[in-house]
Amino acid sequence: MAGIYLHIPFCRQACHYCNFHFSTSLQYKNDIVEALLKEMESRKDYIHNEQIQTIYFGGGTPSLLTADELERLLNKLHALFSISPDAELTLEANPDDMTTPGLLSAWRQAGINRLSIGIQSFFEEDLRWMNRVHNARQALESIRKAQDAGLDNISIDLIYGTPGLSDLRWKKNVEQAIQLGIPHLSCYALTVEPRTALDTMIRQHKKEDVDPEAQAQQFLLLMDWTAAAGYEHYEISNFSLPGRRSRHNTSYWQGKPYLGLGPSAHSYDGGASRQWNIANNALYIKNPLSGVEQEILSPVQQLNEFIMISLRTIEGLDLDQLAARWGHDKEQILVAHAERYIREGKMMLKDQHLILTREGKLLADGIAAALFFEEK
Repeated sequence: MAGIYLHIPFCRQACHYCNFHFSTSLQYKNDIVEALLKEMESRKDYIHNEQIQTIYFGGGTPSLLTADELERLLNKLHALFSISPDAELTLEANPDDMTTPGLLSAWRQAGINRLSIGIQSFFEEDLRWMNRVHNARQALESIRKAQDAGLDNISIDLIYGTPGLSDLRWKKNVEQAIQLGIPHLSCYALTVEPRTALDTMIRQHKKEDVDPEAQAQQFLLLMDWTAAAGYEHYEISNFSLPGRRSRHNTSYWQGKPYLGLGPSAHSYDGGASRQWNIANNALYIKNPLSGVEQEILSPVQQLNEFIMISLRTIEGLDLDQLAARWGHDKEQILVAHAERYIREGKMMLKDQHLILTREGKLLADGIAAALFFEEK
């Protein structure tokens, strides 16, 4: 099982909190498409002829692609790679782009069978605070239009923990998603990334900083509300109705190989090698393979990554798998270190799996880091 990710590095305007690689100028969009086609050709053997189970258009804002551009990219992928007949093909979309007549039908005709819509909030005040392009009306309309067009395999993004977001308004956001029958929710606590507009405004006291305790409270409430509605909390930030998990993102958490195409995109061969493209549109257009960097992960780095991604999932960390790859001594050491968190009720040991509890999920990154092994 392997996946392909395509990074489309354009947005109509910059959200205050975003630190992804993108440009607000669409001047070179066609050039990026041409460069993506060239990179596909050059890297067609990266994942060793494995069948492609998932394709994901991320960004940036992939919904800024025209139907013709999207079709060209998909046709090239089908020509170069062995793509499963039932592959999951996801397109990230912003609500304001989904107003164009015929566009949703064109996406579906091109092969897109899953949408990830950047809703973030159904409230006008939240969207303005984030500097989102779309408004609350477009947020609702985009979902209904997608469903009417037969694209009902939908995920939406929601953000919580923003200053001024009350628990009541957060509840209404989640309830709205549930009432609309959205099968997949990706919910993220607002993070203040360095060198973003939000970071600058907070340091200049133009915006209020986030409150970690309020964020933790809203995460706990989110877990309650989604569980009551029948959603499976299958990864720290992801909730799905039964059978509606994101296959693409799940492959990341399972350590499956994937090819990343486009400026700033990352690739992983499923073993010890990780690569990433240059985060510069002009240089990428000039030569898609210029500035590619590679990292060879040591056995300890691979083990620590396994710990980190496994603990984020509902299945938890498989101790038998760990022992088979890294030895029983590492398994015994890890279990010994995990005892503290088991005693504190933040983790449980069940059927040879270490699994974070409800309270442990609040501290997932910190617990994983505390369990990391050191290089010798």
